[in-house]
Amino acid sequence: MDAITFLDLTPGMVAILFLVGFIGGMVSGFIGSGGAFVLTPAMMSLGAPAIVAVASNMAHKFPKALVGSIKRAKYGQVDVKLGIMMGVFAELGVIVGKHFMTSIRDAFGDTGTNLYVSAIFVVVLATVGGFVLRDALKSRRREGEDVEHKTPRIARWVQSVHIPYTMMSFKALGGKSVSVLFIAPLGFATGLLAASIAVGGFIGVPAMIYILGAPAIMATATELVVAFVMGAGGSLLYAWDGFVDIRLAMIILAGSLFGVQIGAIGTTYVKEWVVKLIMAMIMLIVLASRFFKVPVYLSELDLIAPLSATTSDTLSIISFAMLALALVSGAAAILAALIKGMIQHKNEQAATGERAAG
Repeated sequence: MDAITFLDLTPGMVAILFLVGFIGGMVSGFIGSGGAFVLTPAMMSLGAPAIVAVASNMAHKFPKALVGSIKRAKYGQVDVKLGIMMGVFAELGVIVGKHFMTSIRDAFGDTGTNLYVSAIFVVVLATVGGFVLRDALKSRRREGEDVEHKTPRIARWVQSVHIPYTMMSFKALGGKSVSVLFIAPLGFATGLLAASIAVGGFIGVPAMIYILGAPAIMATATELVVAFVMGAGGSLLYAWDGFVDIRLAMIILAGSLFGVQIGAIGTTYVKEWVVKLIMAMIMLIVLASRFFKVPVYLSELDLIAPLSATTSDTLSIISFAMLALALVSGAAAILAALIKGMIQHKNEQAATGERAAG
């Protein structure tokens, strides 16, 4: 096995990583995601091998997930039983995904894992980002309408299927029972994706909403339990082979703890479709960033005709610039939405006070 490459943490690099963590935390607090779809590519763009970026990201995420799940459990939003069940099967997915990642590295080196992670990001962000963008535009058009929440058709079917000795009832489903045989593949897929790009919520949250029938607020809260279970186990598995850069994880975590507070405040002042629109924007820009690196990795692995040094450098610069654009534009959009929302909220309070006085 080749020697593991860690970033050289100069004072400048530490400052950049802290800033990346801060913006990633802001994104995380604003959209209710772990922010790994920004942080993993950012670490890679700064020079960390993909497998180190994924492992270190998992290590930085699971403590946040624990704190977040405890906090949201106080509001009755967490289904601990469902979270643990999903988490157990997700851990199996993490084991398989981690083995796959290390096998790729053994066969093709760090460049192989860079290509693998980048390709998955392109596919996943194109799918999820496109869906979120469509949903944001639809929500904007239907703003103000009284839309009745309905359990998705496939979730109603899943809840109707009774398989003896496999049924369990869950609070998130209003006490309804579903078979563990439906939960197992959903949890496994969540863990498999998490071990590949450190983002399992892209599968876990939609699965709980659209396949199991959980309300969105409980699905996002319960996903924190899943993230803690599979993140703790995944971090240990990767750390056992020496892939976790604890320095990197702690710097990112320190920055994100500050940023997440600002992002969370922002959600109280903006409409839901604005959150989705900003989320989609960041995802699609990050997608473009990883897309421009794919030819570079293919060339380095001799899977396509070799690229000239100029072409390779140009693509790398474009990729880095796109990643920087995603971070800066995401932070700017969140701050703009926060400031605009606060001003609007203040004006509404002032208008209400004037009417009361009059």
